[in-house]
Amino acid sequence: QVQLVEYGGGLVQAGGSLRLSCVASERTDSNYAMGWFRQAPGKEREFVAGISGRSDRTMHADSVKGRFTISRDGAKNTMYLQMDSLRPEDSAIYYCAARSSGSVAMSATTLCYAYWGQGNQVTVSS
Repeated sequence: QVQLVEYGGGLVQAGGSLRLSCVASERTDSNYAMGWFRQAPGKEREFVAGISGRSDRTMHADSVKGRFTISRDGAKNTMYLQMDSLRPEDSAIYYCAARSSGSVAMSATTLCYAYWGQGNQVTVSS
């Protein structure tokens, strides 16, 4: 069972940047598609970005396209979310997630992910 631990959240002013990291307990590149989701108070968890199992394809939600970038370093068992030009509406708890072993296709659906990190608060002040 894969364990995911997230780092890098915090408080930042609008227009600033943060980088989230998600460290997996085992090597996930080539075998697991992964993604980032977020959940704001009173709202459902929503898809932010995804990366394929072989890291050859990525996708980003329209709301973050051009501002956020998902990437992965297989040697470090780590996935990243670089967040630039942050806005107050980006404030949420951010979760990393991994699909089950062998599921290499990206997905924007929470039900497709088998493993989740503990969540990391990101707050953007205006």
